[in-house]
Amino acid sequence: MNYLKISIYSLLFAVLLAGCKHHEEARRPISRASGTFMKKSADRNKKLVASEEDVIKKIIKSNPKVKYYATKKGYWFSYDEKNNTETTAPRKGDIAYFNLEVKDIEGKVIYSEADLGPQTYYVDKQDIMMGLRDGIKYMKKNETVTFLFPSHMAYGYHGDNKKIGPNQSLICTVTLRNFVPDPAQSSVAAPAAQTKPAAAKPAVSKPAAQTKKDTLNP
Repeated sequence: MNYLKISIYSLLFAVLLAGCKHHEEARRPISRASGTFMKKSADRNKKLVASEEDVIKKIIKSNPKVKYYATKKGYWFSYDEKNNTETTAPRKGDIAYFNLEVKDIEGKVIYSEADLGPQTYYVDKQDIMMGLRDGIKYMKKNETVTFLFPSHMAYGYHGDNKKIGPNQSLICTVTLRNFVPDPAQSSVAAPAAQTKPAAAKPAVSKPAAQTKKDTLNP
C-alpha cells in the first residue's frame, strides 16, 4: 500500500516537473521571435531609406545645372531664388511666414500653394513636417528653396492620412516671405526693463511730491 502511494506521488511530481520545464521552454521561442522581428524591421527600414536615397540621388544627377546641398539630417535642397543681402535666418521662437507647394518624388503636385494658403509657423514650437522644421532654419527672407525629403523626414510610414501615402518621399518648394520675433516674448521682456527706473524714482521724487502737497493743502 505504501509502495502504491509512493508511486503515485512520484508520478505526480514527475508530471509537475515536466509541466514546468515545458512551460519554461515554451517561452524561449517568443523572445527569439521578438528579437528576430526587430532585426528584420530594422533591416527593412535601412533598405527603405537606401532605396529612397537612391531615387533622390538619381534626380540630383539628372539635373547637373542645379546645385544641391546635402544636410546632416538626410535630405537635400537647392535654391530657386537666393537672397545674398540678408544674413539672418529664423531661429527658435521666431514666427515664420511662408508659402508651400508639395509634390511627389516624380514631380506631380499633391498640394499647391493655393490649396495650402499662406503658412504661419512658430519656429521649433509647432509640430510640422520634420524636414520643414529643420529646413526653414537654413533660409533667409524672400528666398525660395526646393527640398528633397525622403519619407523619414516627411510623413513617415503613416502619411498625412489624406493625399500623402505611407513611406512617400516628397519635393517641397518653400518661399520664406518674412520672419519676425514672437511679439509675446518682446512684451514680456519690456515691462521687466521698465521696473528698474520705476523702483529708483520714488527715492528722489518723494520729498518733492510731499512738499507740493503740503503747499496745496496746508
